[in-house]
Amino acid sequence: MNQSENSQFLGTEKISRLMLKFSVPCVLSLLVSALYNIVDQIFIGNSELSALGNAATGIVFPIFIIAQAFAWCFGDGCAAYLNICQGKKDTQSAHKAIGTGILVTIFASMILMFIFFPLKTQLLTLFGASENSIGMAIEYFNIILAFFPAFMLSNMMNAVIRADGSPSWSMASMLLGAIINIILDPVFIFGLRWGMKGAALATVTGQFVSFVISFFYFFRTKTFKLTKKSFVPDFKVFAGALKLGTSSFITQMTIVIISMACNIMLAKYGAMSHYGVDIPIAIIGIESKVFTVIINLVVGIVLGCQPIIGYNIGAKNYGRVKKLYKSVLLCTVVIGAASTLMFEAVPQAVVGMFGTPTNIPNPQDYWMFAEKTFRIFLSLVTFTCVIKMTSIFFQAVGKPAQAIVSSMIRDIVCFIPLILILPHFFGIEGILFAAPIADFIAMIVAAALTVTFMQSLKEEQPEERNETVLKPSKQGVIITISREHGSSGKQIGKLAAERLGIPFYYKEMTALAAQESGLDREFISGINANSPAMLHSLYLSTDVVQQAIVAQDKVIRKIAGNGSCVIVGRAADHVLRNYENVIRIFIYAPAEYRIRRVMEVYGDSEEEAKKNIRRSDEARAAYYHSISGLHWGNAHNYDLLVDSSIGIKNCAAAVCEYVETIENKNDL
Repeated sequence: MNQSENSQFLGTEKISRLMLKFSVPCVLSLLVSALYNIVDQIFIGNSELSALGNAATGIVFPIFIIAQAFAWCFGDGCAAYLNICQGKKDTQSAHKAIGTGILVTIFASMILMFIFFPLKTQLLTLFGASENSIGMAIEYFNIILAFFPAFMLSNMMNAVIRADGSPSWSMASMLLGAIINIILDPVFIFGLRWGMKGAALATVTGQFVSFVISFFYFFRTKTFKLTKKSFVPDFKVFAGALKLGTSSFITQMTIVIISMACNIMLAKYGAMSHYGVDIPIAIIGIESKVFTVIINLVVGIVLGCQPIIGYNIGAKNYGRVKKLYKSVLLCTVVIGAASTLMFEAVPQAVVGMFGTPTNIPNPQDYWMFAEKTFRIFLSLVTFTCVIKMTSIFFQAVGKPAQAIVSSMIRDIVCFIPLILILPHFFGIEGILFAAPIADFIAMIVAAALTVTFMQSLKEEQPEERNETVLKPSKQGVIITISREHGSSGKQIGKLAAERLGIPFYYKEMTALAAQESGLDREFISGINANSPAMLHSLYLSTDVVQQAIVAQDKVIRKIAGNGSCVIVGRAADHVLRNYENVIRIFIYAPAEYRIRRVMEVYGDSEEEAKKNIRRSDEARAAYYHSISGLHWGNAHNYDLLVDSSIGIKNCAAAVCEYVETIENKNDL
């Protein structure tokens, strides 16, 4: 299916069918991933290790997430970069980014091992280990840590495999690893009576099998091929991929911060209560694993729908966006409500899957705290699910500011301060009440952001527009013009094109890109401007914006292949970097001249002109850097720099004279 057919599919196919097609594989993938976290605790809890064993694995859990944060950052970044390269038909950059990503993942895993191993006792104590559980935690941790390279590489490679068009291979890798873990857990824990060592060995064996399966895939890739040159580090290329994986890293590290803060406070106030340290740590460890399964269901649904949401928002099919949001919201609420009913009605049955406590002094306290945790801590789990879904939805529609606010307001702004404050007044129960209070506040914010956004989506009547086609041209140079806002670069380029008798492309590029992608031309036109300051990179890394950029790049190459012309903006100088007949021009001017021009052309006041110039130039610089990895306006990136304060006609004449000089030189 080519891009235009795929666009039509996303814009016209029945939403329920699209959700099944895109979300089910994503949900299954995340659920398999969650199995690694939950299986060990079930078998450990039902063995002689009991509650203390569960406490030990819960203490090690944040270490897992730290490693996963780096692996997902590198893997998701390389996967997104691979998809971009596929659209641009850039076969060189993809394999370099992936090869460098593999090396960086190995290096990061070794660094983590060297940091964590000598500090393991201090780290595990910080995460809530007591004198009763520290021995088990260290035994489990030592084995897990030794296999960090395989664990991190498996996670990193699986993301790339999915992007390469082989989700079934990625699923098989994770599923087989999880199955082996499930089989070996009872063998090692009960049969061989290896205790915590057995649980850890079962986990790392499954992880290693997943790694081996993923490793062999890289000998049969579809859209890229790794060679020896791939593993010569190219950090300039990898930087582009790394930027695309930043959001995955932030998300995972947020979980680490929450887990650390929660465990520290549970250990502190548990010691002051009749529960002791180990019961709260064990129960919250079980809660986090159960919660991971619930939240992965929701995340899988909305993540799977990201391409559908992104395409339709870019195409301004706002009715479908709203309908899709309602469908995802309904699924989220059903999952949250069913979970809440289970946690409120039968919390002991849920916790009972993880065994009966046999190695703690007061088992009745264990069950009492378990009931309180599931009935209080997870009482508004439906809100938690909706908040998470809302954050990912805003990522899909290219609203990074709203995505960050809706995510951070619950976890960082509310939950962490609340678990630090409430226990001073309510003891350890204050930690449990922190979650629903944070959920309630964050839900209000998320709802307000969503309503405001939905109200901004006003259906527009489609305009009758003539199909934009390539203009007739002749063989010759391609002139690309980059310009500062207010420097009259567009007018200079148009006048130069008229004098040279060649086509001029500015808005025509976005119209052609809209035809190529099915996205709205106004949306494409605004991708290098519609991002708030400090969030350009996050905005430009969203799926729908990358889809628009890929379509735009294709159009620029198609225009260049049609013959001599002038192209203004859109990082065309970089897109055509491998073309021999390209003249790269940058138009600039003193600040006073640009302010005056903006005031004349747009009717701005002086302050408004200054503000708009700064905002526009920042957006152009961010867009150019995102596309090229280079600095916009750097003199070394261009063949000719022109100060437009000498006048539009004089600048156009200078451009024409330079072009004629180059053409005459080539004729010689």
